[in-house]
Amino acid sequence: MEKDLVVVDGPSNLGLRPPAEGTVPGCYKLAGALRDQGLVRRIGAADGGYVTPPRYDRAGWQPGDGVFNAGAMASYTVKLADRLEALIGENKFVVLLGGECSNLLGPALALKRRGRYGVVYLDGHSDFRTVDNSPYVGAAGGEALALVTGRGQADLTDLEGLGPYTRDTDAVLLGIRADDEYVGDVEKAGVPVWPASRIAADPSAAARGTLEHLAELDGFWVHLDVDILDAAIMPAVDSPDPGGIDHDQLRALLRPLLASPKCVGIDIGIFDPDLDPDGTYAAELTDTLVAALS
Repeated sequence: MEKDLVVVDGPSNLGLRPPAEGTVPGCYKLAGALRDQGLVRRIGAADGGYVTPPRYDRAGWQPGDGVFNAGAMASYTVKLADRLEALIGENKFVVLLGGECSNLLGPALALKRRGRYGVVYLDGHSDFRTVDNSPYVGAAGGEALALVTGRGQADLTDLEGLGPYTRDTDAVLLGIRADDEYVGDVEKAGVPVWPASRIAADPSAAARGTLEHLAELDGFWVHLDVDILDAAIMPAVDSPDPGGIDHDQLRALLRPLLASPKCVGIDIGIFDPDLDPDGTYAAELTDTLVAALS
């Protein structure tokens, strides 16, 4: 990579449902698990520190109340955006360790302050749930692509009066399964979609098509939800599904995207170390990230 890499911890779990009553999602431990595997040293990155998230608290929330933890998420988004904007302004390539998918709001806001940037959304799910296609919203992690493209409550989608942070045509969705219930809405919005089966057949073609689509923008950010991987390969996520890609295919997809001079950073989310007690999946994920970033 031509840019210097910097790793920032953004360990928010605010946008996920609890795995069981009285618990909190364990994805906030992602950063620590990947650091334990030597990620920062192995990619030769500087340490950009830790952006402390607010407390996870769904007390009193009921369906129909909107996105839970929205106030905390909004304040965290601004705090994260401030940190990332400064680093990107120094021409650093940011590796943001989440967290879950609503972490994307931080870099999306940071980049909207700077110009017209796209989002490459790598995920096993479209995360396009809204009040228009679902009885109610709640977990922002399942609504993140909708939120960054301006669909949802203004306290999340229009921070600083800058919404939408990403135009529909400046997003690309890669890795969803064949039965995704919101894919029709994504396609209707004009967002190009590469399902996992198509990526598996030719990851390099998916990367080339994505880069061609975003070529005229100021740049783009990559969002990686590790449930893009098949459930048999990566079960340590909140919603593991069959039909995903494997590590070799993910590396082949990521390498050209991250090597593009237009790419300014990547966030990694949803991996849950609570579901990986011996560290096997953390080690495999770290190996893939190191290969893609080196």
